[in-house]
Amino acid sequence: MSPLVLGFALIAVVLLVSGLSSGVVERAPLSFPMIFLGLGLLLGPGGLGVITITAHDPILEAIAIVSLALVLFLDAVKLQVDELRSDWRIPMLSLGPGTILIILGVAAAAYLLMGTTPVQSLLLGAILSSTDPVVLRDVLRDERIPRSVRRALSIEAGMNDLVVLPIVLILIAILTTEIGGALDWLRFLSQLLILSPVIGLIVGGVGAWLMGKADARYGIRNEYQALYGIGLVLAAYAAGQAVQGDGFLAAFFAGLAVTIFNVSLCDCFMDYGEVTAEMTMLLAFILFGAVLSVLLATIEVVPALVLALLVIGLIRPLALGLVFRHATMSNAARAFIGWFGPRGLNSLLLALLVVQAEASDAERLLAITGMVVLVSVIAHGTSATPFSAWYGQRVAQSQRTLAEERVSTAIGLFEPEAADTRRITVRELAARLCSEDPPLVLDVRSRAHYENDPHQIPGSVRVLPDQVVEWAAKQSRKRSIVAYCT
Repeated sequence: MSPLVLGFALIAVVLLVSGLSSGVVERAPLSFPMIFLGLGLLLGPGGLGVITITAHDPILEAIAIVSLALVLFLDAVKLQVDELRSDWRIPMLSLGPGTILIILGVAAAAYLLMGTTPVQSLLLGAILSSTDPVVLRDVLRDERIPRSVRRALSIEAGMNDLVVLPIVLILIAILTTEIGGALDWLRFLSQLLILSPVIGLIVGGVGAWLMGKADARYGIRNEYQALYGIGLVLAAYAAGQAVQGDGFLAAFFAGLAVTIFNVSLCDCFMDYGEVTAEMTMLLAFILFGAVLSVLLATIEVVPALVLALLVIGLIRPLALGLVFRHATMSNAARAFIGWFGPRGLNSLLLALLVVQAEASDAERLLAITGMVVLVSVIAHGTSATPFSAWYGQRVAQSQRTLAEERVSTAIGLFEPEAADTRRITVRELAARLCSEDPPLVLDVRSRAHYENDPHQIPGSVRVLPDQVVEWAAKQSRKRSIVAYCT
């Protein structure tokens, strides 16, 4: 089979299999990364030999670039900047000390178990500290899970690569010894940390502004606005690379510019962009699976499996346990946040950057990363549905309102409960309801108490306690509100 026909066949497999299995994946302890990574392992040179590909193949490089650039851009566009300003402590904790602790923990484990050099160990630590939003997607959509917990996970998933990517690129530069003196390092860091973000902000902000003006004046059809958005992502990546910066950082900041400058892109782009990103990511999983079908046999299996178990089940939960030790949340919430840090395509893409840089032992580092990702894809893919159901049921059936249910933002997990809230008696509320300007009664009881109590105040409006902020943003400030809970 020619490479062209094989490429068409793989795209067909992605589209057909994902469409047919989507209903099963939503209900079963299964995930798309499990399916397509498994297909790659089966069809690769180490399996049936249908796909012949190496880590240096330009097709893999092209798919990887498009996937990572799209994921970074879309993650940035979906960030809620206003809320992020108040949630600054979460990125500072989970993406600062939390990420550093995970990097150091993974590096120590890799150094002891796999015999990697200190720089290689730190590089593995950075690569494997990146979390995959693909598996998290279904968790973040589950309304049974309190919004504050979902928000903490989404901020980490959305901004994790922004922290990890510069560390990976700096360690690659050290490993390849391409940079010599202090001036070379100053130039490299300036291009990476200053020029790349500035270029991304300019391309994203100006590009989105131009489309807004053109649409307002001429009326651009949705399908062309969607295509324009994809072009904006690729333009940001190309511009970042052209100035000898980093295209991926430029792509992220291009998406962030759309959010920061409040320049709206058509919803059609978000839909089309996410579908395109989904297709390229699943195709990348097949190709990486084919590459790993050979590379996994080149490393020590038992130490690599132990490393994977430590990364997934011990290092991340311990690191985030330390970060969230002062947070007001249940132990179930801490366990939930600590567990759901799946390693997936992002880690493989970052490891591929090491291969492209032709660093020493690059393919071995990719193989080690692949083993951890394989274990993570299975562990998190099979546990996402049952663990979410268990936690959701615990929230719904708890005899007391869990602390994470009382807040709607991640920063609320770190704030003490308001003690000076004015309270009124039942008699006073009854009198107000009979007045000419009655208040709006808001039923903000927890899920469990609401389900177990059939009685409601007539005319009251039901809003989950962790959704009050979103509800209030759409309401008039002129009418008084009385909220009652448990």
